[in-house]
Amino acid sequence: MQSIRFSRIVAGAAIALAVAAGLAPAQAQGEAADYPNKPIRLIVPFAAGGGNDIFARLIGAKVSEYLGQQLVIENRPAAGGRPSASFVINQPADGYTLFIAASGVMSVASAVYPKLAYHPTKDFTPLTMIANFPLIVVGQVQNPAKTVAELVAYAKANPDKANYGTTSPAFIISTELLKLKTGMPGVGIPLKSSAEMILCVMQQNCLLAISDGPPAIPQIKSGKVRALAVTGAERSPELPNVPSMAEAGYPEVNTKLWSGFFVSAKTPRPIAAKLEAALRRAIADPGVKAKLKEMAVTPGGGTGEEFRKMIDADIQNYVSVVKAANLKFE
Repeated sequence: MQSIRFSRIVAGAAIALAVAAGLAPAQAQGEAADYPNKPIRLIVPFAAGGGNDIFARLIGAKVSEYLGQQLVIENRPAAGGRPSASFVINQPADGYTLFIAASGVMSVASAVYPKLAYHPTKDFTPLTMIANFPLIVVGQVQNPAKTVAELVAYAKANPDKANYGTTSPAFIISTELLKLKTGMPGVGIPLKSSAEMILCVMQQNCLLAISDGPPAIPQIKSGKVRALAVTGAERSPELPNVPSMAEAGYPEVNTKLWSGFFVSAKTPRPIAAKLEAALRRAIADPGVKAKLKEMAVTPGGGTGEEFRKMIDADIQNYVSVVKAANLKFE
């Protein structure tokens, strides 16, 4: 009698689980059909004017058109963007908190901070990469150094002036790698955005910055800062007269970064898929793509799964760089 009663309990539980399993996808599909029905917050983990902020405003305007709801930009600059990442994964996972993040906040941070409070592909769903890009070694126009070799020589002769601007571990790793390969001295000055890095060089408070393209290109073209090289083996189409680091004699300084969109990993898949589709469509827009190329970046727009695989591979590569350079981060 007890075994029969137990069997009925087990059978009832199984039926309840089956019903719940059947209802969950249906409920999620219903939510996706109604999504979005209010504005979406787009968290930018850096100050206004930086590369990611520029990306957010450019692409966000198109996504607002496609989804019929405004993407409200919310800048939350602090500690290289890591507090913003933690903030996002602690918001309701309903698709109304979107996150734009760069290599430094995600793959680089995962490689350098052993106690990081989040993981970029476990706590987040990668939606699509916006772009990848080399970095630009930027120097003062007032300084006599017109090449990377001359900058290194100047820094060695003037160690008290050898400082550089930085906003995240991605820029720190790139600059420290240059120091490692050249013996150049240099002390990092923490700033809130890459736009502030460029301003620091313009105001002669930083000897150099290794920056992303969007905030640097306009100041380079206006003659307010000097581009000495781009990281990697190839020149940038937007800066055809600027040598690559390989041409400058430092092929090991080969950093390429990226930016992309994320939501909390707990976001229902149909909602994440709807966001992914809108974002990829926006990045593929000819006008958006042309503006991205003007910033010396290579437009992305691939699938979320392709983005996920790239990030996981990135983490392993940065772990190797950190070990080789013997970098220590708290």
